[in-house]
Amino acid sequence: MWFNEGTFYQIYPLGYCGAERVNDFGETRHRFHKIEENIPHLKELGISAVLFNPLFESCTHGYDTVDFYSVDRRLGTNAEFKALVQKLHDNGIKVVLDGVFNHVGREFAPFKAVRQERENTFYKFWFNINFNSNNNYNDGFSYENWEGHNELVKLKLDNWDLQKYLMDAVRFWIDEFDIDGLRLDVSYLLPEWFFELLRRTVQEKKPEFFLMGEVIHIGNFAKNITPERLDSITNYECFKGMVSSVNSDNLFEIEYSLTRLFSSVHWALYSGKRLFNFVDNHDVLRAYTALKNKANVFALYTLLFTVPGIPCLYYGSEYAAEGDKSDSDYRLRPFIDDLDKNKHPELLAFLQKLCALRKDSRALAYGNYEKVYLQNRNLVFSRSYEGEKVYACINLDDAPVTVHIGEGEGVNLLQGERVNLSCVTLPPHSGFILRAQ
Repeated sequence: MWFNEGTFYQIYPLGYCGAERVNDFGETRHRFHKIEENIPHLKELGISAVLFNPLFESCTHGYDTVDFYSVDRRLGTNAEFKALVQKLHDNGIKVVLDGVFNHVGREFAPFKAVRQERENTFYKFWFNINFNSNNNYNDGFSYENWEGHNELVKLKLDNWDLQKYLMDAVRFWIDEFDIDGLRLDVSYLLPEWFFELLRRTVQEKKPEFFLMGEVIHIGNFAKNITPERLDSITNYECFKGMVSSVNSDNLFEIEYSLTRLFSSVHWALYSGKRLFNFVDNHDVLRAYTALKNKANVFALYTLLFTVPGIPCLYYGSEYAAEGDKSDSDYRLRPFIDDLDKNKHPELLAFLQKLCALRKDSRALAYGNYEKVYLQNRNLVFSRSYEGEKVYACINLDDAPVTVHIGEGEGVNLLQGERVNLSCVTLPPHSGFILRAQ
């Protein structure tokens, strides 16, 4: 499948395009051109697919949807977004949207009807409402929300009318915009039958439609990565493991997760499945900010592109952009023109090579995982598939380290040099990839 064989690039549109923090529901702005003008950069970087965080009409940050059929007026029009998708497709880049099906914003028309008509509207069945209570907005009733946030109204997905409304919206996104996939926000709160309903819906339109679920704790979610449900889920365990291992000089941490999740041992949770990998996104510290020793940035991204799964870069991180979770996470979601694109040219060039290798290697896309060598600051593991064997090599030490990987010769895929696998020297603070000959 196409989504297993390349690199994703995540864009938070409202931040990327410099949109206002609060939607005044006034005149339409026209900002999609900020994404369009960077398509040549995405192509040069080697990106296969763009994952857009919420871009449908909302009150504030995008996850409080008020209209499933219109893009946010702070970004532009439906026609402008349709043209953007077409231009991405013309450049060989797939488009995946953020599908928020667990909750909506308070300005969502059916919920506004409940606020105005209370028990006298059938929309009351779309939500879990207690008309004998009240809330902080003084609506004269209370309702279920997302994790205590009353601005995010939880949907009652077992209502048939609501199901039809949401599936019709998904069909609209495919028919009108020709999207290629969906990220399912807070999918750990969605019922399993909903995944199957969604799969049947998209299957009618696009057999290779990508469905990926946001999951924070992945331990018990393997049963949902099936052809009838989801193709992938977010790999927060390895996100933490990669960043934490590099920062603590303890590669045993990430290797433990890789063995537990992907190895050939019978108890591995996700052997043969491909999770969605990242080292930063719109909810967590920027990778370059999180790194205690910035010299290890090459090792960190080597891990991202070589561990089993689908690698995703968060916009601006190819420039070593920084950002923390202050200011309500807005520092994690900056305007693209505010970034220094010349800050770290060596990192950008390195990521270009990694994207090219990821697209070229079936072993990196589909191969099994096997530990080869492990010390606190040094790790080598292999990925093998249909006769291709690739070794990922990580050294966090201040000095070079020589390791025995195997017999015969190989080639350093990042530098083109031939190496003797029985005596491989890992440069300090490095990550590189070898292919056995």
